[in-house]
Amino acid sequence: MTDVLDVRAVRKARRAELGTFLKSRRAKISPDDVGLPPGPRRRTPGLRREEVAQLSGIGVTWYTWLEQGRQINVSVQVLDAVARTLALDDAERGHLYRLAEVPTVPSPHANSALPEEMQTILDHLAPLPAAVLSARYDVLAFNEPYAALCPGFLMGERNVARRVFLTPQCCNTYKHCWDDLRRMVAYLRGAYAKNLDDPTWQEFIEELCAASTDFAALWARNDVAIPANRIKQIRNLAVGQLEMVVTSMSIPAVAGAWVQIYTPTDETQWARLRSLLAMTPEEQHEPWAEHRRQYHSVPTAV
Repeated sequence: MTDVLDVRAVRKARRAELGTFLKSRRAKISPDDVGLPPGPRRRTPGLRREEVAQLSGIGVTWYTWLEQGRQINVSVQVLDAVARTLALDDAERGHLYRLAEVPTVPSPHANSALPEEMQTILDHLAPLPAAVLSARYDVLAFNEPYAALCPGFLMGERNVARRVFLTPQCCNTYKHCWDDLRRMVAYLRGAYAKNLDDPTWQEFIEELCAASTDFAALWARNDVAIPANRIKQIRNLAVGQLEMVVTSMSIPAVAGAWVQIYTPTDETQWARLRSLLAMTPEEQHEPWAEHRRQYHSVPTAV
């Protein structure tokens, strides 16, 4: 019974916060901002409730109930209309959705540029390998230790998920662990749900499902997860296998972006990493190039 009361109390507080938030946002919009005449005897700062309702194409009573925190069902379409009327930015729009308890919180636009200082931060994390990934596992930025540790992830389109699932095991940067693969796909599933209106996401998932039976099987499980700190076995042909703790941290300023930092688990692993970083770029890359020449060369057509 106590849990039920707690849920009700939280919901009541959230609805009250929603009303306060909407009032504060409409107080910031002047009639002139939306093409309305100021009108005589206007005592309300900003827009009136009926004006927000009219501009949003919804009923005045419904909008009044929304501000009053009443238990009403709200849809994504209606909240989108209110958000447009009140000129909400990405953060405010997401806040509105969460307070209104809609099933899907729209993600901010994913084309935000990385802050200029991000590369400086990555560089100063050396000798720890570190990279910034997108929600789709695209490598957006990286430091030199990351390039030395995970050169395979920087080939072609620089997408970790493609490289993990489509690269042969003999030269795959990640030693395949079913639980690690499951978590990776589960994270992609959660990110995919926030980008259902983006056709490039649909193409990305369809491509992986078609090219990898492992990915297709894991995608069909419908698991959902968030990036977590994990111990991973990293295969590097220049120094052998390294055991690393992978620490994940989100970057709120960029939609869906997060940092991965690799830390050796013990002194033996540190020694291998130091040995790798002491090599020249040619020494780091030659074992990979030799492996491709020996095992993955494409026969010349006669």
